[in-house]
Amino acid sequence: MEINTEDLSTNNKNILTDNFGRKHTYLRISLTEKCNLRCTYCMPANGIPLTPKKHLMTSDEIYEIAKGFVDFGVTKIRLTGGEPMVRKDFSIILERLASLPVEIGITTNGVFADRFIPLLKKNNIKTITISIDSLQKNKFQKITRRNEFDKVWNTIQLFHNEGFAIKLNVVLIKNFNDDEIIDFINLTKDQNITVRFIEFMPFDGNQWNMEKLVSLQDILDKVHYAFPLQLSRLEDLPNDTSKNYKINNYQGQFAVISSVTNPFCDTCNRIRLTADGKLKNCLFSGNEFSLLQPLRDKKPLAPIIENALQHKFKSRGGMDTSEKLENPALHTQNRSMISIGG
Repeated sequence: MEINTEDLSTNNKNILTDNFGRKHTYLRISLTEKCNLRCTYCMPANGIPLTPKKHLMTSDEIYEIAKGFVDFGVTKIRLTGGEPMVRKDFSIILERLASLPVEIGITTNGVFADRFIPLLKKNNIKTITISIDSLQKNKFQKITRRNEFDKVWNTIQLFHNEGFAIKLNVVLIKNFNDDEIIDFINLTKDQNITVRFIEFMPFDGNQWNMEKLVSLQDILDKVHYAFPLQLSRLEDLPNDTSKNYKINNYQGQFAVISSVTNPFCDTCNRIRLTADGKLKNCLFSGNEFSLLQPLRDKKPLAPIIENALQHKFKSRGGMDTSEKLENPALHTQNRSMISIGG
């Protein structure tokens, strides 16, 4: 099964450029809707109805679609979930994708990522992103609905000792874990890790509202108070989603991903493929474009991909005002985070 790349209306290398001149070279692939944690900002309290297996991408289909995107100009692929490592054929998928001329990244909750260290090293994975939203066991259990803090923390230390570059993703929620911002930054004092603070984002079923946001300025105010005259602003890379900082003389650094209050839409180069083979041109958008069924029907995917990029909004999936952001009806037009992919 191969993607038909004939009869394109544009040159292959321009197919991933949208109407605002943004070239999309970064594909995030959700391998599964399943997860061994139940994070409140990601999964509704009652869970979600799982997509039947026959409607999910097989490992062969993931590879073929990914290969097509690489041919069109994608240079980086990130594997997400759910929790990508709960998928039984995770090893097969990783090895096949690693054969492509592309950088591979992985986001995991770390619960049993340690068992894959040899596989990751074999396939030249040098960076691992681990989600951890609290350094306190009781809070960790409250937000994940699971008692796995010790396992995740030990996995972080193990990956660090094994020489991986570590990124920690921390979703901040006001009056829940925003009092841990300095504790997280202090992890960077003696370890060359990156802590990334992520704004709480609106999705179906996660009880989002603006009052729960911890903004970039909120974070910087706390940092300036705790570390007077010690904060350095680092240069951001092209297409960075984050604003990057460092405490002087600390080994590591921290970053803020302010998708809601200070979005990075102007330089966005990301697109997403859900586990059931739907292309999303923006995390905020409810619009989806099926690639899996056309692939199975042996139809060309290039026109669908091109069409999806031409329908990308300039900012936040069309939620470009605070009024739209605060409209719950718009949130429920999108999926819950667990079924999109982190």
